[in-house]
Amino acid sequence: MSAEGLAACEQKMRDAGLPGVAIDTFAHYYRQLEAGETGLIAEAEIEPVTDAPDADDLTEEASAELLDQAVVIKLNGGLGTSMGMTKAKSLLEARDGQTFLDLVARQVLGLRERTCARLPLVLMDSFATRDDSLAALEQHPALSADLPPDFVQSKEPKVLADATMMPAEWPANPALEWCPPGHGDLYTSLQTSGMLERMLGAGYRYAFVSNSDNLGAVLDPRILAWVAAADAPFTMEVTERTDADRKGGHIARRIDGGGLLLRETAQTPDEDMHVFEDVSRHRYFNTNNLWIDLRALAAELDRRDGVLGLPMIRNRKTVDPADKTSPEVLQIETAMGAALGVIEGARVLRVPRVRLAPVKTTNDLLALRSDAFALGDDGQVVPAPGREGRPPVIDLDPEFFKLVGDFEPRVSGGVPSLRECDRLTVRGDVAFGPGVVVRGTVEIRADEGPVRLEDQVLEG
Repeated sequence: MSAEGLAACEQKMRDAGLPGVAIDTFAHYYRQLEAGETGLIAEAEIEPVTDAPDADDLTEEASAELLDQAVVIKLNGGLGTSMGMTKAKSLLEARDGQTFLDLVARQVLGLRERTCARLPLVLMDSFATRDDSLAALEQHPALSADLPPDFVQSKEPKVLADATMMPAEWPANPALEWCPPGHGDLYTSLQTSGMLERMLGAGYRYAFVSNSDNLGAVLDPRILAWVAAADAPFTMEVTERTDADRKGGHIARRIDGGGLLLRETAQTPDEDMHVFEDVSRHRYFNTNNLWIDLRALAAELDRRDGVLGLPMIRNRKTVDPADKTSPEVLQIETAMGAALGVIEGARVLRVPRVRLAPVKTTNDLLALRSDAFALGDDGQVVPAPGREGRPPVIDLDPEFFKLVGDFEPRVSGGVPSLRECDRLTVRGDVAFGPGVVVRGTVEIRADEGPVRLEDQVLEG
């Protein structure tokens, strides 16, 4: 354990021009690592949450005055590297020739038209996604607002996973010496960028935050009215887990103090993973749709000298993710939803599944582009009638579909109809042409070479 390691990391951050609060926040977690903290939350420390207020019971909508105090923040720092992308994932085609960012813009503009509220759209970009994303936003000049269109999340050094805990060095690609601090950096970056102060100064009080790849996450005036009436400083939208959500972070309650918390996969001890994945025990998971009272956040950050103190997530990786022989490093991360266990008075609200339609893999992308979902005039994506919010379960062969560059040519001839599909499994080199309909549970195999399907109904 090394004070020299922390000093070297802090100097590296200063040399990169990072603000003092970001450096202090990094130091806060570095000292936890140095003390042997793991960030793990044992099952013995928590108990399930068995009930939550239900958004379906809400009837009152926000007033025009209240809506005019709201801002939409989209997390837009991801590059989609797990799908082989090298630019912002929000610039990937979502459906009908439109990108995720195009549809988010349509959603915000549609809300403005219906409510006559200012409702600015603000992106939290990373250094890697900013230029392309801002260029794409120029195609939507009507989005112009009294706030800047984005702010940039921070970065921090990767730390060698040895006794020195020095900042990692990788001369072959110095950019790989840095990592994002996780989306828990939202709060620090809102403050250090000056965006929080600008929002408050312009009369905005409430922020609705969600991922840019979740096209089901649209500001709901009923939820805004509930948040304001409850005087809730922080609200997390949760929904009921299914077997497809066993890896998603769930909410729980601490046994010692009774407070709510969020537990992620990376915070779960190996011996408790079977309980973590038990969707009947831990019923609710985090949609990453959050509502924040900006005044309360500013006061909390001021009280804590800028360091919110979210629970730490320790990720062990190699400095070059593509080179498993490169030095092993620790990446210190936090989750923005973890504010549930930090901000006093934080609440949860159960929402219908339609508010969660994220795209993490090409499996999700195929479902989104299919007729299992419907696209409204306002850019909102909802499950097709009859699906009851349940997307089909898709399992594409990772050898041929995992990367966008492999996926696109295999669906360019046509996306299969999945409206009546429960589960689709594809094994082997399969390409889809027009007129393919999948019903029920179907497995497609191409064991003896490439197969192209068109003009047929597959049932199982």
